[in-house]
Amino acid sequence: MTGATGTVGGHVARLLSTDHPTRLLGRSLSRLRALVPGADVVSADFADRRSLERALDGARALFAVTANPLEPAHDANLLAAARTAGVEHVVKLSALAVTDDRADDLITNWQRENEDRIRASGLAWTMLRPRSFMSNTLSWAGSIRAHNTVVTPQPQSRNASIDPRDIAEVAVLSLTGPGHEQQEYALTGPEAISPAEQCEHLSQVLARPLRCDEIPLERAYATWAQHYPEPIAQALLESARRQGAGAKQGVDFTIDKLLGRPATTYRAWATDHAHRFS
Repeated sequence: MTGATGTVGGHVARLLSTDHPTRLLGRSLSRLRALVPGADVVSADFADRRSLERALDGARALFAVTANPLEPAHDANLLAAARTAGVEHVVKLSALAVTDDRADDLITNWQRENEDRIRASGLAWTMLRPRSFMSNTLSWAGSIRAHNTVVTPQPQSRNASIDPRDIAEVAVLSLTGPGHEQQEYALTGPEAISPAEQCEHLSQVLARPLRCDEIPLERAYATWAQHYPEPIAQALLESARRQGAGAKQGVDFTIDKLLGRPATTYRAWATDHAHRFS
């Protein structure tokens, strides 16, 4: 499993490790060891195909989470190493935006290229295409703790956001069960929900009033540009504009079919993570 220190990767690691031999691959061994104490952890340089081949040697299936669209060679190296190491099945964390013809930003095009590369590899594959993660709202925790305030652009825009734990369950099912090869799974939550509505749920869960303040997209972009390279900040801006135009509010019920239960609501996610905002 690559990229295991991410939100979804961490959940996948914990679920897999109870019943399956699991190897975690990432840059930080200490963070990997903290995810699943006692797990087999390895580090590799994603710019060095040979180090990836050594890390993947003996693996049957690979859950791939990569996060740097400015380094497309990393994904190419990982896939080439997987083929050489004898990996049979790649489960790729992609994004539902790849199905939107209007989405032409850096991050979405990078995910499209990754998917195309995997399809052409000759390996079995499964594409997981989620909407945004409910856990993204953890970025509000500081302002909620300090000021009982959520600051966000476009507070009335809707996104069918998903609990990362639901994505992880689908990933584990795809990695360990039959019938998921050459499948593309659209993964959403059970409802299209706005930041303002998420703020209201958090207010009720935390049992205290919260205020939801809007900031202009231009100001949000300026903040992103302070934390990310400009091409990524621009991609985030374009993505936000699509959400404001209603492009991300479609609900899909693939989760229900695959897991035999409804997708987790934001209210349930907020209840389980209330301590992170307190």
